[in-house]
Amino acid sequence: MFRAASTHRTARRLTLVTAATATAVLLTAGPASAHVEVESDKAQALAENVEIAFDAESESSTAGVTKIRVVLPAGIAPADVAYGEGPKGWKFTAAADGYTVEGPAVKAGVNAEYSVVVKQLPDAKELAFKTLQTYSDGRTDRWIELDESGENPAPVLKLKAAAPGAKPVSPSPTETETGTGTAASPSPTPKQTEPSASPVAEAEAKDDDGLSTGAWVGIGLAVVVVAGGAVYLVRRRGAASA
Repeated sequence: MFRAASTHRTARRLTLVTAATATAVLLTAGPASAHVEVESDKAQALAENVEIAFDAESESSTAGVTKIRVVLPAGIAPADVAYGEGPKGWKFTAAADGYTVEGPAVKAGVNAEYSVVVKQLPDAKELAFKTLQTYSDGRTDRWIELDESGENPAPVLKLKAAAPGAKPVSPSPTETETGTGTAASPSPTPKQTEPSASPVAEAEAKDDDGLSTGAWVGIGLAVVVVAGGAVYLVRRRGAASA
């Protein structure tokens, strides 16, 4: 009977330990406490001139945030994004796939808050802004996971359905259309051009028969030499006969 009671107490202890462990796992599960938040008062598909605010939470008590790099979601071109407000001294730079805002480090432990203005939001249900957050000590937090329950989720802006009658606006005008004289692409992607041939390569360009100019010059010189040699031999033989 004593043995049965001891077995019962052991089973009860195991049950309590298992429950405590499960509770601890549930309490510690979930995304990291710090992250980047995004919000907008006009979070609606196809809305125009929308200001979007970002709050990059600080995870360091010794280093301040100096740079934030954002990859724009599909449907938003870098050329259609303008800088709103941000930390003092920070500047906005467009990239091929997004933009960067950077400047003097904000105070350690203080969040980096800034905003941008988008010409028009795409017709979508949500927009994910993958973000790289860099500190003055060189550390970079990568908020790029599309799974909101992940450890490093990207900031996601939920959009309401488009208003009745809302339509996509035309792309941003080029510089030629605005009278500045030089055409500009909708995004700052470097223009791809065919490399020009060097003078040497052009001089050695092949003609229609597949031979280079240098080859034809060599053939011509060879013909002249052969002809000259033939004339010399004929004259020499003639002199010898005389």
